[in-house]
Formats: sequence, structure tokens, C-alpha cells
Amino acid sequence: MEAHINLPAPYFPHTGLVAAFEVCPLIAIMRGVTPADAADHGRALYEAGFRIIEVPLNSPQPFDSIAAIRAALPVDAIVGAGTVLQARHVNDVKAAGGELIVMPHSDPEVVIAAKKHLLACAPGVATPNEAFVALKHGADVLKMFPAEQLGPHVVKAWRAVIAKEVPLVPVGGVTPDNMGPFLTAGANGFGLGSALYKPGQSAAATSANAKAFIKGLRIAKGEKA
Repeated sequence: MEAHINLPAPYFPHTGLVAAFEVCPLIAIMRGVTPADAADHGRALYEAGFRIIEVPLNSPQPFDSIAAIRAALPVDAIVGAGTVLQARHVNDVKAAGGELIVMPHSDPEVVIAAKKHLLACAPGVATPNEAFVALKHGADVLKMFPAEQLGPHVVKAWRAVIAKEVPLVPVGGVTPDNMGPFLTAGANGFGLGSALYKPGQSAAATSANAKAFIKGLRIAKGEKA
């Protein structure tokens, strides 16, 4: 029997996140969105094909925005928080209806708190050591951050030692035109920031950007756009 030495602990990913990721492996990062606009942008993203949305906690009234997006979208959408720096915020995210904790770092306390509350967790990792520590504590996906610094060659190197069941998700500097090399190297999806959403833009602009990313992903995967 093959030994899974690259899975340091039993890997039981969040089923809702897995289902959403299979529909669309793109995570929308709505940094700076306001509660008044959140639902409209959430609907625009969902209608374009997105199923995973995060509101970074350094946005205005982020928990209200999470609650607004959660209330506006069907149950197959996963809504959560990004830039979660402290474990004490995990319960606040859950109370707002969030199901996902996304981090720029890999603090085990935050990962453990997310899993304790049965939330999905995507810690930010930039080294193999951080990646395996995050997996050991229950990470569902690995957010490779910042992607523009790591590059596809690092994704390829990590893919050789990290189990294929674990999604690698580059975040930072991703555009509709540069996903191909990352996918070829072994990435599974992407987190999308300012190229998808900027504070103050219209829901129509969000929709157009989202559709451009969906098209870019299909082209990168060799599918018909």
C-alpha cells in the first residue's frame, strides 16, 4: 500500500467548499466592499459563475457585508472572510453566516479555531514548512501568497511533494491572462483581488470582470471560452 507521506494528518476537507470549488475554482476577494453594495456584487459574481466569495476583515463593516452576501445567494455559494489575523474573529465570521476563513498567514491558532467551528480554512503559505504545518492543523486548501513572488516554478515544486488531494490556490497578481502557467504547474484554482473588484466600482463592472476571469480560466484549461 502506498504511504501518503505528504499528508501529515487525516485530510477531510470541508464538503461545502469542495463542492463550490468544483463548480468554479475562483475565489472572489471583495476587499473594501460596503454592506450597502455587498449583495449586488455578490449576485453579480454568482450569476457570472463564481461560488466562493470572501470579504476581507479590513473592509468597512465586514461582518455586515458577509451577512448581506450570505442572505442574497443560494446555499451552494460559500461566503466567508479574508485577512483573518486572529482566532477571536472566527466566531464573529460564523455568526455572520460565514463558512470560510482565509488568511494571509498560517497561524495555527486561527486554523484550529476555524476547524473547531466547522468552517473551511485557507491559510496563506509561502514555504513548504508553512504549508505542511497548515495541513497538520486542518487546512482545507493552501493559499500560495503572494503568487507573483512565488511563480509557477514554485507551484510545480510544491506539487511534487504535496498530495494531489490538496488544492493549491495562488493569490496575488492573478489576471485573466496569466492563469495558464500556474495551472500547468499544478495549481487548482485562484484567489482574485483588485483585477476582479475595486471599491466603488459598479456591480456591472464586477460582472464584466468576473466573466473575463471565467473565460480566461476556460482558455487556460484548453476549453472553449
